Amino acid sequence: MSRLGIAVSGGPSPAEIIDLVTLAEDLGYESAWVAEGHGGDQFAILSGCAMRTSSITLGTAISSVYVRSIPTIAMAAASVDDISQGRFILGLGSSHKVQVVLEHDVVYAKPITRLRESVEIVRTLLRTGEVQYRGETVWIENFDFWFTPLRPEIPIYASAVFPKMTAVCGEIADGIILTRSTLKTGGEVRRLLAEGAARTDRDPSNITVSTLLPTAVADTRQEALDMMRPGLALYAGFFPRYNRLIAGHGFAEEAATVAEAWAMGDRAGAERAVTDAMIDATSIVGTPEQCRGQLEAYRESGIDLPIISPFARGPNAKATFEAAIRACAPR
Repeated sequence: MSRLGIAVSGGPSPAEIIDLVTLAEDLGYESAWVAEGHGGDQFAILSGCAMRTSSITLGTAISSVYVRSIPTIAMAAASVDDISQGRFILGLGSSHKVQVVLEHDVVYAKPITRLRESVEIVRTLLRTGEVQYRGETVWIENFDFWFTPLRPEIPIYASAVFPKMTAVCGEIADGIILTRSTLKTGGEVRRLLAEGAARTDRDPSNITVSTLLPTAVADTRQEALDMMRPGLALYAGFFPRYNRLIAGHGFAEEAATVAEAWAMGDRAGAERAVTDAMIDATSIVGTPEQCRGQLEAYRESGIDLPIISPFARGPNAKATFEAAIRACAPR
């Protein structure tokens, strides 16, 4: 059966997400991932998923290394891993300055260093149950677990968008979480992972390459494309890092137009600036048959684990997710 994951970043309620993950397990999905943002507490939701499922892997995509303390992240990860009986993957990332600072009132600095130190602290706590740490971005006098983790080692994946962080993933992570990849991304990322892995004498073939792929399934391709426009406008308009990513995929002019409209408060204009080509290059979009074919193309391009990530808001969000989960189910 083909490897496939499902990710939720908002839309369905926490209880509905648990229903969707249960469905995904029944349909043969390998993994389910919950984002940290505005869609509910990811660790609480994943704990609920753990109680309702028995085989699907559960992960965070991603947990910000800024908005929670690192010992709190480690304790939450160990808790979900225990409840799920060893089915948890901790996905970590540096998030975005526009969220960390403006939404959480937290200082954002040295994201690569912060990720490195976070991974080291989490692994130490899982392995030994306590940590004292004097880093550049994290300082912990002492923290100890008052329980024994189920596993002394939990897989840690890290998110990356650009080459420098990608190489760091090769140095320290068990897997990498990409987003809005193109069919060229897999090969480029594997080269950078190998460079990073060589610095720490690691085997890059042991690093799982996964990517979050925005997904819309409909009766016609045009309907699916139109479903995708608001999400891509948000990502390219609000997040400078994602705007740069889309520009780097060959859509510099379009990305600039989206950002300009978004900055002026013209959401409709930002959506109009999202072209079909931008969506096609970075998403899974179309009829069920077309979407399954696109997923296979990503696998063939060097992606180990494609993760569908539908975008939906409002009262019909759960139905939109369910339709995508059913249409793209592994075969």
